Amino acid sequence: MKHPVGATVNGLGEFRYIDLVERQIENVKQRASLRDIAAETGVSVATVSRVLNDHVNVAPRTRDLVLQALERRRTPVRVRTVYVRCPYVLTDYFGLIVSSIAETLKLHGLRLLLDAGESGQHTDALRGLPGSDADAAILILPPEEGSELVALSQAGFPFVVVDPRTPPPPDIAAVSAAHSSGARAVADHLISLGHRDIGVIAGPEEWLAGDARLAGHRAALAQAGVLLTSDRLRYVEPTTAQGKQAASELLDLSPRPTAIVCFNDKVAVGTLQAARERGLRVPADLSVTGFDDIDLAEATDPRLTTVRQPLQEMGRIAVTQLMRVLDGHQPEALHIELATTLVVRDSTAAL
Repeated sequence: MKHPVGATVNGLGEFRYIDLVERQIENVKQRASLRDIAAETGVSVATVSRVLNDHVNVAPRTRDLVLQALERRRTPVRVRTVYVRCPYVLTDYFGLIVSSIAETLKLHGLRLLLDAGESGQHTDALRGLPGSDADAAILILPPEEGSELVALSQAGFPFVVVDPRTPPPPDIAAVSAAHSSGARAVADHLISLGHRDIGVIAGPEEWLAGDARLAGHRAALAQAGVLLTSDRLRYVEPTTAQGKQAASELLDLSPRPTAIVCFNDKVAVGTLQAARERGLRVPADLSVTGFDDIDLAEATDPRLTTVRQPLQEMGRIAVTQLMRVLDGHQPEALHIELATTLVVRDSTAAL
């Protein structure tokens, strides 16, 4: 029986190639490393070998170039860390944004440090960022006042805001959806179906998204010659429970609205529940619309007409903006608004 060169046989008749194979692998790695250093420094592989073997017939400058290249390969590259703050429960809405940010950071070779959960709303998280282990931050719907964001910017700490709650200062990079045009599109849709008595369940007062969407609704109604009166308007936190309560108040009015536009899809689900409790059929007796187009919008009965926000794209653009800031460039557009899309399903019908 023939044995491969350099192999030995043990008592079980098995061939042991370990030493031979390891030496061959090491030789291949060494040759590859020599070629890499030669390409980087512009000298021959033989010259690199002479430097590593401490031969005397190498010019001092060439020796320094090779040794510096070798040192760079030995020194590990520090991975930059991005602090991502989302002080909310990671539901469909926030979860999609955070997942997109995480995936995009990974593509850029950046490390993610995530701070999520509603308890974060009551912490002074921004003050400790300068001087921390984080190199930059992405802040999602930050509850802090604009003055705190300005202070963080003036401290020289790079960050980007996603879906700002209040109007961002002019020199701070931010990414959001086009809330006003999205809201106007859904109101125009209802008006085109013949609805004029339209109730509005808006988001919290003094939220940038809520103000912009309400402005879009008002503009569409005004163009149709309709004034949105205070008895047709409710402000709520964007939850199913508060949506149901607000819708109950609107549906108990006399006359009741023929359509209700909701701040988001969760509020719309609460509105569907309130209508069902009153024996109202959607959309035969009442048209209902949402906003966001999360998975919930297609799981309702009937399926929701809503406005799709580009949530994943918002996360990707935020990372792109942040990369420009980290590289020392000013973002070309400090506040980017991404287009929304009206999605017509089964919860709206002609009056």
